[in-house]
Amino acid sequence: MALSRLLTLKLRKWQRALLCCVLVAAWEAARGQLRYSVPEELPKGSFVGDVATDLALELAALGARGARVVSPGRTQYFALHASSGHLVTAERIDREQLCEKEPQCVLRCELIVEGEMKVYAIEVEITDINDNAPSFKKLETGGEISEIDKPGGTISSYALSGDEHFSLSVQAGADGEKRPELVLAKALDREEAAFHELLLRASDGGDPARTGTARIRVAVLDANDNAPAFSQAVYTVRVPEDVPVGSTLLRVTATDPDDGTNGTYSILTLNGSDSGLAMYLDFEEAQSYELEVQARDGGDLFDTATVSISVTDVNDNAPEISVRSALSEISEDAAPGTVVALLHVQDRDSGANGEVRCSLGEGVPFRLERALDDYYSVVTARELDRERASEYNVTVRAADGGSPALRSGAVLALRVLDVNDNAPVFAEARYSARLPENNAEGALVLTVRAWDADWGQNARVRYRLREGRLRGAPLSSYVSVQAETGALYALRSFDYEEVREVELWVRAEDGGAPPLSSNVSVRLLIADENDNAPQVLYPPAAPGWAGVELAPRSAEPGALVAKVVAVDADAGQNAWLSYELAKATEPGLFRVGLHSGEVRTARSPLARDAARHSLVVVVKDRGRPALSATATLTVVLAESVAELLSELGSAAAPAEPAGSLTRWLVLAVAAVSCLFLAFLLLLLALRLRRWRRSRLLPPPSAGAALRGVPASHFVGIDGVRAFLRSYSHDVSLTADSRKSQLRCAAPLRGEDAAAHRAAEPDGLPVSAATAAAPHSLPSRSPLAPVFDSPWCRVFPSALQVSFDGESVTSTCLFLLLYPNSL
Repeated sequence: MALSRLLTLKLRKWQRALLCCVLVAAWEAARGQLRYSVPEELPKGSFVGDVATDLALELAALGARGARVVSPGRTQYFALHASSGHLVTAERIDREQLCEKEPQCVLRCELIVEGEMKVYAIEVEITDINDNAPSFKKLETGGEISEIDKPGGTISSYALSGDEHFSLSVQAGADGEKRPELVLAKALDREEAAFHELLLRASDGGDPARTGTARIRVAVLDANDNAPAFSQAVYTVRVPEDVPVGSTLLRVTATDPDDGTNGTYSILTLNGSDSGLAMYLDFEEAQSYELEVQARDGGDLFDTATVSISVTDVNDNAPEISVRSALSEISEDAAPGTVVALLHVQDRDSGANGEVRCSLGEGVPFRLERALDDYYSVVTARELDRERASEYNVTVRAADGGSPALRSGAVLALRVLDVNDNAPVFAEARYSARLPENNAEGALVLTVRAWDADWGQNARVRYRLREGRLRGAPLSSYVSVQAETGALYALRSFDYEEVREVELWVRAEDGGAPPLSSNVSVRLLIADENDNAPQVLYPPAAPGWAGVELAPRSAEPGALVAKVVAVDADAGQNAWLSYELAKATEPGLFRVGLHSGEVRTARSPLARDAARHSLVVVVKDRGRPALSATATLTVVLAESVAELLSELGSAAAPAEPAGSLTRWLVLAVAAVSCLFLAFLLLLLALRLRRWRRSRLLPPPSAGAALRGVPASHFVGIDGVRAFLRSYSHDVSLTADSRKSQLRCAAPLRGEDAAAHRAAEPDGLPVSAATAAAPHSLPSRSPLAPVFDSPWCRVFPSALQVSFDGESVTSTCLFLLLYPNSL
């Protein structure tokens, strides 16, 4: 009952303490600091406070962000329970040990949340509990008595003991008071018992009786009645030879049961040496030693013993390597097995400690061969290569069989002599360089480099050109190479239009005997410079050229009138040509394609426009600086050939009224008339032949051949109804005139011509425009033999006519005449 009440009281006390701790913690948490109070002597892991709740921290965040408690000092008294967020004790805390004289014991620690980089201060007060009993400063008293005192002696003390060596004698005093006396009843032996414990009890005559006790301790004094004695007569010990001087080899023991000076003795060696090792031991010199020792106490009582010391061998001698003979240099072409050095190896130790194993360092082209018992030969294991290693420091290692093994080494310095066994090697497998044309004579082109792995004269490299020819001339007349440096120089100025690249070989040769050499290919690319102005192919710039381009007055805007054809001997960007209309009799009537050079009508000709127009077209390349050329075109606005001839005649009459130009013009008209008449005869013959063939075959429906042909395609000249069709041939010219070509196109009807013009961009280059929708002349066309006529061969591109939007560019004009009945 009393126990349960006591537990209830303690429980209420704990509850009050915890409530106080919670209130204090809530107040301190508001200030960013926690304070708890716990009693001392709590077991490890006891609850101190709910840190997570007091600091409003999430439990998941505590574990994820690496929260931990750190206490100052070496001992960590508190820890954080990550799963619950509670602060618990990490060690048992003793308040008297931590804060012995302080009235208040407070331990401080910090909560560190590494994820948030925050620190919270925590103070824990350790309260005291009644965990220590009262203690006496002196519990015993004692006296002393000699072991040789005779029985019957008295001790002036109050004692009562059950020990057989003492008895109690109670005497009555003069005043009637009883006085107990301690009497020695049996002889004492200090070697058996040095102390005797006695208990004196006194009882009074009260009711109830009261007793008092006192503890008496009697010490027995020693007398020299025993001599020292060794534990054994002969001591045997085995010691290694490397034991240091002054080391304890053996501990001899002697016993003397006496006490004080009577039991004190000294041990000396009788042969004059002190105790312990007086000099270094060497198994190779002496294997055993014998000593005599004596133990003597303060009363001149003594005993003697013999000490036998056996010395054991230790691995204290490393193998010794002596180089008896060695080479300082060797040729790299020495045969495998050539002896380089002769070595002598020995070890002074015995047994396994004296067994020696020799080896060479790794990665060297040498090996060891045993010559005699203690001799080794160092020989070459394979062929040497000075280019890989010009010298060797061969390390010879020797290890004995001791544990641990001792090792020694010797280094052999060996230099490898060079042999010319490597040809020069160029830095690159193939060299190439760009050299601008029109270079200065003697200009540096590039430098070739070759290295020879050999040494000395064998590594000296000289350069020279291999024989060859370029454009019929020796290659050495174009370029040269400097023999010592490998610099390649141009001996003449190169022209890209003549030589675009040069292939040559350079030879590198070393100075060995015999010499070794290697070759490398060198490619020189001549870079183009803008040193050629555009060349106009059409219209020709020949003296006396008076070509005239025909444009009908009914031409629509965009109708093709003429085409300026130009080429540039340069390459790349330097050969990209652009065309501009620099001068015109009637500005705004004609325009020129920027890249195609096609001259087209910018608008429809008007009645007030002059019949004869002069156009100046500038052709520029895109080089830096740009070069240009000009072409002059004469365009006549006329609806027919007759009008064209009339205009040409009226224009030429004032210029040369009676000159040779008129005669040549008359001759040209006569020639044209003759050719035209021959063409009519040929056409009639072809028609008769077709008519005879049609009589043999089923006749086609009448008018089928011309069905669907617009009436605008028929024109009447001098009462003859003619069908006008135009055939064109395209001229495609490139920078290389050898690649130019002439392609004829199929006849274009009105709708086909319009589609053709719509599909042909004005800004395309000449090659692109001429490649659009190419056609070949039909093999069965009546015009096929005409294209081989002398007219086309004599007057190419003489006339250009445009009717109803149908263009004839650099063409021969043919009128296909049909009878009225057709």
